[in-house]
Amino acid sequence: MNRGRGIGNTDVAGGPAPHIPVLARPAIDHLAPRDGGLYIDGTFGAGGHTRLILAAADCRVIGIDRDRSAIALGAPLVAEAEGRLILTESRFSEIEAVLARNGVTSIDGLLIDLGVSSMQLDQAARGFSFRRDGPLDMRMDAEGPTAADLVAAASERTLAKVIATLGEERHARAVARAIVKRREEGPIRTTRELAETVESVVWAKPGEIHPATRTFQALRMFLNDELGELVSALATAERLLAPGGRLVVISFHSLEDRIVKRFFAARGRAASVSRHQPLTPSAAPTLRILTSRAVTASAEENAENPRARSAKLRAAERTDAAASALPIEAVPELPGLDDALRGR
Repeated sequence: MNRGRGIGNTDVAGGPAPHIPVLARPAIDHLAPRDGGLYIDGTFGAGGHTRLILAAADCRVIGIDRDRSAIALGAPLVAEAEGRLILTESRFSEIEAVLARNGVTSIDGLLIDLGVSSMQLDQAARGFSFRRDGPLDMRMDAEGPTAADLVAAASERTLAKVIATLGEERHARAVARAIVKRREEGPIRTTRELAETVESVVWAKPGEIHPATRTFQALRMFLNDELGELVSALATAERLLAPGGRLVVISFHSLEDRIVKRFFAARGRAASVSRHQPLTPSAAPTLRILTSRAVTASAEENAENPRARSAKLRAAERTDAAASALPIEAVPELPGLDDALRGR
């Protein structure tokens, strides 16, 4: 890293960021941008992390986001970066294709800040938040079926499984039953209608999260295949990171963190040999784990930004070993979106 630049110097990156990204300092410290390097911000959002990467070293960044509006709002930063930043509307599973279109075969770092952005939550029309009434949408990329389509078609059994697995909602069956009963009276079209349906069977004590929080989270993650996209990003990072390249992941959900933790653990040690297969040399570790445990926000950051309370950061450095052919253990068994929309 160019030690002459700290993350507080944003002059080369267009001035103050419009919001403060979660775990900004540890993210940049672990990514360790260096002069001449190429870095991927896999969740560009409002550009907060990208600004800090550009400010930390004389490097280049490719910013990726599924949200078309985020890419459009990043145009001024592209101009200010003077050729050091490319933005593209894409998802994790398409990162390799994005890099190929730009003639890139390896990268020096990948930063992923998972979850829904504050910009999306603040726009009622996007349908992500029950706190702002709007159409029940929840699509990250504004294409394909909406959350309204999902709750209108999915079976009670599928809804219960999705809400229990991805939302970790202990009242998932009651919520699914309430949704099915409510839609018999008419379509559930708005965030308020869904929230009220959940509130009819889930109660929260003072100081606890809103009763609809886990259900909204589950439907959003399922609709956008967020866990599947995360697995794609991890596999891509293993293939494309140059030796010494860094992978930094910030998660906000226990399932996401579990996927990253297990991936790091599996790739951070030599592959075990099965007693049922012929003895072969163990594969060398492809990652060197940089965080012995998840990095969390300080008390000060939690006080300033409540969103940081559930954030966990893990980081690893790529070795020079060949990428592993072993599958990435992670995604819970759930029906496919197409099956759910067919009422299965």
